[in-house]
Formats: sequence, structure tokens, C-alpha cells
Amino acid sequence: MASKAKVAIVGSGNIGTDLMIKIMRTSETLEMGVMVGIDPDSDGLARAKKFGFATTHEGLEGLTKMPEWKDIVVVFDATSAGAHKHNAALCEKDNKIIIDLTPAAIGPYVVPVVNMDQHLDANNINMVTCGGQATIPMVHAVDRIAHVQYAEIVASISSKSAGPGTRANIDEFTETTSKGLEVVGGAEQGKAIIVLNPAEPPLVMRDTVYTLSDDCDQAKIVESVNAMVEEVQSYVPGYRLKQEVQFERFGSNNPLHIPGRGDFQGIKSSIFLEVEGAGHYLPKYAGNLDIMTSAAMRTAERVIERRMATA
Repeated sequence: MASKAKVAIVGSGNIGTDLMIKIMRTSETLEMGVMVGIDPDSDGLARAKKFGFATTHEGLEGLTKMPEWKDIVVVFDATSAGAHKHNAALCEKDNKIIIDLTPAAIGPYVVPVVNMDQHLDANNINMVTCGGQATIPMVHAVDRIAHVQYAEIVASISSKSAGPGTRANIDEFTETTSKGLEVVGGAEQGKAIIVLNPAEPPLVMRDTVYTLSDDCDQAKIVESVNAMVEEVQSYVPGYRLKQEVQFERFGSNNPLHIPGRGDFQGIKSSIFLEVEGAGHYLPKYAGNLDIMTSAAMRTAERVIERRMATA
């Protein structure tokens, strides 16, 4: 279809391959163009060739030398935080939109259900991290009811779903997710922890969100959280609460002491999530892939729809 925007995916690992299949099967706005990698023997490049897509194992530079480059509108970068800086410069030079699935965070942080519409004109959009995509909506859901002073999240993913790129980005993952909890989620201070779980059989992605917020009506937080879960499910159907939101109240007679912040009075909310993947590439336990690629695809689609509408 001529109305579809051609895309390239840079990074032929787990995330890039999942995204390729997701675009092929589900997108009405985006059309797969080129798969780019650096390992000629990667499964992602092999699958792309099998599907009939153009490929290169010479990185983004290799793509810029291909005739297909001129038709590419959106570049998805699923490499590493370090590589993204170089890739972003190449895309900027040729006026390509780049959706950053690394924790590089050169462009604005975007979580579709929270702030996507504010950044549709940006040419470099950062998707935070898989943990950020899962937990920032919950922090925001609490913050829009009662200001969140502190947010802490623990993202637990199966070791089998974490490829070499993810493992190389662990430090950047925690830093970027923590910052995203603040900048997008609204928390005064954020902290992120990631756990690679080697259990067999592999466990579905689990996320625990703790917030310390101003005092308020707990029922309003529950209502806000449930509404936000439904919004995320519009593009990640496997996103769900594992149990009801748990609350603990701290008053002047039993304040909670937080090292570095002092005594806290208000409400502690504990939110327990599970993210099951769609199984487009890795099995359904890899919800971390699904929430990242689904958020990236949804954002790119909105960017293209917006630009078509204003063209």
C-alpha cells in the first residue's frame, strides 16, 4: 500500500526481530523495508531474508549506501545506547525519524499512554526501557490522583529473553528507567531495579511498583490504576494486574523514614503487574520484548498519522 510508511530496523537481535514480525502482521500504517545488523549469521537477518526483505550486516552505514535508504521514513534503533548516538547523527543528517529502543535517551522519553501526543513532532523519540514502559503508566496513574514523592520499581524478566544488547545496557537501563519515573511518571525521585531470572521454565515478565504519595482517597487511586491498565492493554493485551492495589498509610504517629529524604507521611501504594508477550518471536514469557516493541510501533504509527494529516 502506497499509504504505508517504509521502515528500517537497526539491530537484528531479539527486540528487532520481534518488532519486524509485529509490523508485518499487525501494522496498518508501517511497512517493513530493511533489516540491519552487524552479525551476518544472526537469526533476525536470516528471517528477514526469508520474508523477502532487504538486509545488510554492515550496520546503519551499510543501509545508507543501499538504494532502499531513500524510501525509508522511520528508523527503529534496537542496538545499544552507545551505538545509538552514532545512528542518531546519521538519521538526523538525512532527515529520518528515529525511534530509539535503547536507553540512550537523546530524544524525549515517550510512553504512549502518558505523553506520546506531546512529542509527535520530534525526529528522535526515546522509548525509555521495557521496565519503564510497564511501570511508568502506573506511577503516572497514582501521581494524577496524589503527588508521588518517591517511586521504586523492580522489573523481573526471564534471562532467556535478555539478549546481548539488553545485557550490555543494564547500567543505562536502571539510569534511564529511574529518570523516566520522574520525567514522565511525575515522581519527585525514582529508582529502578532489574532482575534477570534464570528460572526454568522461563517466567513471564513481572513488575512491582511502589509509590509514596500524598494522602488521598485510596479508591481514586484504584480507579485510576485500573483505567490506566485498560489503556495499556489497547496495544499490549498481555498487560495486567496480578492482584488488587495494596495500601499502607503513614501518619504523624508512624512516619516512614526514607534515607536521604527524611520522614514520609502519606500513602504507600504497591502495584503488582504481569506482562505476557504476544509470542510473535520469542515465547509469551518475553513480555519485556512485547511491551517495548508494541509501544515503539504505536508511537511510530501516531507520528506518521500526524504528519500525513498535516502534510
